[in-house]
Amino acid sequence: MIAKKAMGLPLKGLRFAIKSGDSILDNATTQVGRFKTWFDNNKAKAALDEQPTAKRNYTKTAKQNDVTTSNQTLDLQELEFKKAPINWIPATILVATPIAAAVITPWYLFTHQVSAPVWGVFGAFMVWTGISITAGYHRLLSHRAYKAHPVVKNFLLLGSTLAVQGSAFDWVSGHRTHHRHVDDRIEDPYSAKRGFWFSHIGWMLRNYPSGKFDYKNIPDLTKDKVLQIQHKYYGLWVLAANVGLVAAVGWLVGDVWGTLVLAGLLRLVLTHHFTFFINSLCHMFGSRPYTDTNTARDNFFLALFTWGEGYHNYHHFFQYDYRNGVKWWQYDPTKWLIAGLSKVGLTTELRTVDDTTIKHAEVQMQFKQAQQQIDTVSASGLDIPHVMQSFQDRIKFEYDAFTQTVEEWQALKAKAVEMKKTEFADRLHEVDDKLKLEYAKIEQKIHAHNDNLKIAFRSIGYKDKAA
Repeated sequence: MIAKKAMGLPLKGLRFAIKSGDSILDNATTQVGRFKTWFDNNKAKAALDEQPTAKRNYTKTAKQNDVTTSNQTLDLQELEFKKAPINWIPATILVATPIAAAVITPWYLFTHQVSAPVWGVFGAFMVWTGISITAGYHRLLSHRAYKAHPVVKNFLLLGSTLAVQGSAFDWVSGHRTHHRHVDDRIEDPYSAKRGFWFSHIGWMLRNYPSGKFDYKNIPDLTKDKVLQIQHKYYGLWVLAANVGLVAAVGWLVGDVWGTLVLAGLLRLVLTHHFTFFINSLCHMFGSRPYTDTNTARDNFFLALFTWGEGYHNYHHFFQYDYRNGVKWWQYDPTKWLIAGLSKVGLTTELRTVDDTTIKHAEVQMQFKQAQQQIDTVSASGLDIPHVMQSFQDRIKFEYDAFTQTVEEWQALKAKAVEMKKTEFADRLHEVDDKLKLEYAKIEQKIHAHNDNLKIAFRSIGYKDKAA
């Protein structure tokens, strides 16, 4: 009875739940932006009126008008976000299912004996659904990081449908837009700049302008017949998978209702929010060892819940690599699955970034971190201690040497292209062997810079700054 009431929440309550999650900060930002536009317009007008007609600077006025127009455009775009209508179908699912799971699951567990096979099905469906999103929708379809046999592709597609995160067209189009406009408040569909609530779940509850996809960025997918069918009949696919398939498995293990509650409802809610953590928490907490040009972070703890997707800083810098956890010791079961299937020919053309390029990105970030340390001490206005002065001199020397190494590396790349153009095909293996040795020397130099930076950071007590 309790479960029935929970699932029958009135639409009025749903609207209130959604509105209560909207960010007060966004409202304040919009109002401040409007006031600033009004203030700037009046100020510019007053300044113009004070000038004699013959001496007015029309170039400056034109620039002010451009700025005003830009501000007005941004203001209108923010207003669109503010007044976006509720997206009723996903909003109903995303609000009702957690409430239902929170009420029904404890009640069912207290009043029924759940068998081991049902728990086994729950675990299997958790793995299948989660891995299907990461290996299927994400690394295979969104980034084309590898190619998969139709059996693998369709198995992952069915698992992704079980996850109820939209059709492949919607998911991939939105994700490619996210990578192209990461952190942009207007263009990024789940921009972390709009706060935790928006990036985690809020972006799906309303029809925001950034969530309207035209599929122009997925021409490779729109030609796929199977994906066309999934997109066209997505609602039926979802019902068939989450009710029909789950109930059928429940019948096989002798507990239909227990399987629907655990492997159906509870699994769905957990999979939803584990995936959503990537858009929210992985853009807020963790380290940035490869780039600081966006908010994406590497977070080992979140990798445990997201099947290896927690190494998000690496992914945003090297998005076409089939690996997220690029180090051998990093937890990335999706990577292990893809690599394992390649051993039996079910996945092919696994795309990776070479170790030298990865290490180069790490060392560049270490220099940035070193400069931040130096700037912090310099900004304090105090005399720089001898140890810090020594650190600064050491970093400068190492940076000059690193710059020279990078120049050698770029020259070697150009040389490799030229050699492969001029040599005969039957001698290309000789070129590859020669280039391999020269690339190895460059890699050794970059690793040496990395080791020297470790020593430099340790001299000022920062043991964790070098990778």
